[in-house]
Amino acid sequence: MSIRAKKIWRNGRLVDWEDATVHISSHAISYGTSWFEGIRCYKTRRGPEVFRLREHVERLFDSCKIYRTEIPFSQEEIEQAILDTISGNGFEACYIRPLVLRGVGTLDLSPQGAQVETFVFAWEWGDFLGAEAKELGVDVCTSSWARVAPNTIPALSKAAGNYLSSALIKMEAVQGGYAEGIALDSKGVVSEGSGENLFLVRDEVVYTPEVTQAILPGITRSAVIELTRDLGIEVAERAIPREMLYLADELFFTGTAAEVTPVRSVDKIPTKCAGRGPITTRIQKAFFEITEGRQDDRFGWMTPIGARQRA
Repeated sequence: MSIRAKKIWRNGRLVDWEDATVHISSHAISYGTSWFEGIRCYKTRRGPEVFRLREHVERLFDSCKIYRTEIPFSQEEIEQAILDTISGNGFEACYIRPLVLRGVGTLDLSPQGAQVETFVFAWEWGDFLGAEAKELGVDVCTSSWARVAPNTIPALSKAAGNYLSSALIKMEAVQGGYAEGIALDSKGVVSEGSGENLFLVRDEVVYTPEVTQAILPGITRSAVIELTRDLGIEVAERAIPREMLYLADELFFTGTAAEVTPVRSVDKIPTKCAGRGPITTRIQKAFFEITEGRQDDRFGWMTPIGARQRA
C-alpha cells in the first residue's frame, strides 16, 4: 500500500506533502498523545462522496475531549478541511485521516503545555483485507492479547496510543498465518478485531459486542446496525462468549477500512457457512449500494465533495 498525495491540510491551509512535518520533540512522539479518524470517500454515480462525515468529525472531537484537548478549529471547519483535502488532491475515491496531536511545548507527562496541531491527509486505498476477502471471507484467530480493562485507557477515544494493542494483535495473527485477530476483553468475552468491529449471526439473529466490551464504537458499526434493522433482521448488542465464535452461522467485520468483510473461520474452525453467508451478503449488498451510489442515500450518510465548498 502506497501512502502518498500532493497536498495535506495542516493547521488551516493546504501544504505540499513534504512540508507536513512534526518536530521530534512533539509530545505525541514520546507519549502517543494524538487522536485520529479513518474516513472513506467513495466514487459514486453522483461524483465523490464522503461516508458519514459529520459523525466521524464528532467522534474526533469526543476523543480529544476525553483527554482534555481542545481542537483549535470548529467541527464545521474540520469538515470543510476534509472536503478541501480530497478536492485539492483530485481524488474520486480515497481514505482520509484527520489527525490532532500535541506538539512542542513540554515533555512533561501532562500534555496541556504542548501546542495542538491539526492535520488532514488522504490517499488512495482499496480493499483493506484483500480483494477477494469481501466475497470469500478471511481466516482469523483469537488473540492472546486482551483489550484494555475498564478505567485504564478509555476505549471510547480513538487515540493513537490505543493502537499499540492493535499492532500486537495484528502481528501475532499475521505471523500465525491469519488475516486478522479477534481480541477478548479483560473479562474474557469477545471485544473486536485489531481495527474492526465484529458481528456474529446465529439462528438469523445478528449479535455484536456492547460498548462496555472495550470496543471502539464504530461509525460503520452503527450504520450496519441501522441498515440491518431496516432490512428486517433482528440485531442484539450483548456480551458474546468466546465459544460462540465457533458456533456462529456467519461472522463479519465492519470498519472504515474493512467496510463489510466476512470471516470464514476462527482458530481454524469454519463458520457454518464457511464464508459469506446469506445475511452477510444482504447487509454487504445494501451497504455498497448506498456508499457506491447505486441506491438513494435514504439514511443521509453521504456528503458530496462540492456540498460545502466555499464560493
